[in-house]
Amino acid sequence: MRIVILASAALLLAGCGSSGGLNRERPDEFAVARNAPLVVPPDFALRPPQPGQASPVATDSRTQAIQTLFGGPAPRSASENTVLSEAESDRAAPGARSVAGDPGTTVVDKGNVTQTILAVPEGNGQEASVSTPQ
Repeated sequence: MRIVILASAALLLAGCGSSGGLNRERPDEFAVARNAPLVVPPDFALRPPQPGQASPVATDSRTQAIQTLFGGPAPRSASENTVLSEAESDRAAPGARSVAGDPGTTVVDKGNVTQTILAVPEGNGQEASVSTPQ
């Protein structure tokens, strides 16, 4: 048994002393290539804008941003057109979202239950419970 233990210990120690362990080939971290220097671009003979002249850019920055982000209006598919025609989208007011809180806007009275639910304080306590009439 001692011979087996001594042989395995000698084998393990021989593995630590081999030349392949610590002296392996690796990249040299000091051999760094330098980047090319910055170059001033050539002069394209651009003229400064004259006072009172229209800007060469025909659209404003907001329109340019929307065009860049969304790419302009996309054509609608046949199924999308069908859904919009079924929903009668041509009858919707274009500014419906901006007049939703207007006092002149017709609203449907949902009753006291909705107002009670909206008035309940947040939380899980006893004061946060509400009962609905049967």
